[in-house]
Amino acid sequence: MADLDDIRDGNNFGVGIPVEGQSFYIKGHDHAGWGLKNRLANMFNKKSGNSVMLAFDHGFLMGPTSGLERVDLNILPLAPYVDVMMGCKGMIRSTVPADCETPIALRADAGTTILTTMNDNVVMDINEALAMNAQCMAVMLSVGCKDTEATTVKNLFTLADKANPLGMPVMGITAVGKDMVRDARYFGLASRVCAENGANIVKTYYTEGFEKVVAGCPVPVVIAGGKKLPELEALELSYKAISCGAVGVDMGRNIFQSEDPAAMAQAVAGVVHDGLTPEQGLEKFNDLKG
Repeated sequence: MADLDDIRDGNNFGVGIPVEGQSFYIKGHDHAGWGLKNRLANMFNKKSGNSVMLAFDHGFLMGPTSGLERVDLNILPLAPYVDVMMGCKGMIRSTVPADCETPIALRADAGTTILTTMNDNVVMDINEALAMNAQCMAVMLSVGCKDTEATTVKNLFTLADKANPLGMPVMGITAVGKDMVRDARYFGLASRVCAENGANIVKTYYTEGFEKVVAGCPVPVVIAGGKKLPELEALELSYKAISCGAVGVDMGRNIFQSEDPAAMAQAVAGVVHDGLTPEQGLEKFNDLKG
């Protein structure tokens, strides 16, 4: 058992040293089954190994927030410019055309809203996700929240047990614990907990020392976009994360609340896939906008 009086900070992460002997291009999945690999390969660009994900699942917590009033008008036009779209089952069924070629990451847990205590969630049935042809199922872990940590870890652990034999990847999303410092130690702990409990992908927040978060996580890490930032700052966030070893971004507000969402999606893709600097990404944004 862990001794709380003797938890020592890790200091030998082997940052910059790749895992040896990997034949499959997505970290940590050499031994996965064909179906799971195929779904992951649909989500991650085979040339860059990275992914630009567009999150539009905010409505299950926030309702019709700015930029998501009409998903058919505001989100669907962005589909050609991203690798994955992440939404909830009701919105996907009612709004996303069945012939949409952009892979779907399905937000698979729901419960409370911003009007009450957050994160008291349940998880949808995996058979429903399979019937929707989802490429992965995304669930949240509230590591550091004494009221919901155990429940959300159980949600992911149980889902991973059911999903893995059926070839369905699971994305663990690290919520921010109220009592935890937002630093590399916390996000490194939360990301590792996701992976240890069966997550195939981890979505977490960028922070200083992020290279340690990535190095300590045996599966791919993508960053959350978080609150709306000026375009250059959002591109800088993407660039720093990729430079630290993240394999993509899962942005929502920093794309769909942009002055020109389509231009911003393409600028982010330039940074994530083509190695553009933030300044070059902003130049691309300005060239495309309007």
